[in-house]
Amino acid sequence: MSEQTIIDLKAPYLILIGEEYDATYAKTGLGIVQWQPARVAGQLRFPGCTVDLGVPDMTIAEAAEAGAKSLVIGVAPVGGSVPEEWWQLMQEAALAGLDVVSGLHMKLADSASLVAAAKQTGVRLVDVRVPPASLPVGTGIKRSGKRVLMVGSDCAIGKKYSALALNQAMQQAGMKSTFRASGQTGIMIAGRGIPIDAVVADFISGAAELLSPDNDADHWDVIEGQGSLFHPGYSGVSLGLLHGSQPDAFVVCHDATRTTVSGWEHYALPGIAECIELHLVAGRRTNPAICCVGISVNTSELPASKREAYLSKLSSETGLPCVDPLVEGCGVIVDYINQLFRTDHHESTG
Repeated sequence: MSEQTIIDLKAPYLILIGEEYDATYAKTGLGIVQWQPARVAGQLRFPGCTVDLGVPDMTIAEAAEAGAKSLVIGVAPVGGSVPEEWWQLMQEAALAGLDVVSGLHMKLADSASLVAAAKQTGVRLVDVRVPPASLPVGTGIKRSGKRVLMVGSDCAIGKKYSALALNQAMQQAGMKSTFRASGQTGIMIAGRGIPIDAVVADFISGAAELLSPDNDADHWDVIEGQGSLFHPGYSGVSLGLLHGSQPDAFVVCHDATRTTVSGWEHYALPGIAECIELHLVAGRRTNPAICCVGISVNTSELPASKREAYLSKLSSETGLPCVDPLVEGCGVIVDYINQLFRTDHHESTG
C-alpha cells in the first residue's frame, strides 16, 4: 500500500469566506485556523462580510505573491449552491497557480471553465469528499506504532474535536502523535486524509489501514472516527474503520443529555458500558489487545453546576478518565494512556 493514494493538500491556504455573515456556516475555515494556523496564509472576503477568521485579508493575486498554494472553500452555503462569483474566483485562483479545494457536495470538475483553467496551469481541483482511486481491501495485518480511535454512541457527537484535542494534549506532553483525518473538514484541518464515509464498503477497512500506516513503536496515530456502531444508518462505516484502524485504544465520545439517536428518535442511545463492550468485542477481531482509555463528553447542555458531578459519577462507574475536551482538555486521558502503555504492561496483560 502506498500513501500516494491519500488526499494531500498543499499549504499555505487562502480561505474563501465570501460574504458570509453567520460563523456557523464558516466552521470549516474557523476550524482550520483554530487547529492549524500555520497552514493559513489569509482569507478572501467580500465587502460586507461579518465573519472574520482573524487572519490577513488577501486577494488571489496577493495570496499567490505571498506563496499560497491552495484556495480552500471555507464555508458551506445554505442550500449547497455556489454563487457565480465564486466560480469566477476559483478560475482566477487556478490561473494564478493555486490548487482549488472544496468539501461541498458540488464537484469542481463539473465546471468546464474551471477544469480548463486548471489544465492551463497544471494545478489540481481537489474535492475532499471524493476518495482516492485504487484503494485496497483490508489485510488485517498488524502494523507497527500505536493507534487510538475516536468512537461514538451516536453521529455528530464530537469525534473530530475529541481527536484534535487529544492529539494536541499528546504533543503538549512530549509524545509523538499525528491526527489522522477521516472526514472532509478534518482533512482540510490536517492537510491530508481519506473521506472514509465516501469509500465503497468493500474498501473501508483497507482505506483505514492506508490512513494509519506503519510507524515508530512509540508513535500514536489519533484517528478521527466516523458514524457509530449503534447507528441504524451509518454503522457500516464505523465497523470498517474500527477493523482497519486496528486500534490499541479507543475513546468513547458521548453527549451528556442526548437520549436518542439524532434524527432517528425511535432508537434509544446506548449506555456507556454497552458502547464500550460492543467496541471491545468488534475491535478484538483485528486487535485482541484493544482497550478503552477514556470518555469524551459534550456537557454543553448540562447546567454548569452539574458538569463536575456528572463526569465524576461516569468516571466512578467506568473506572476511566472522563472529560469535556472543551473545558478541561484531554490531559488526564493522556496520563492514563501513558500509565497503561508504559513499558510492556499492556501487551503482557492483554
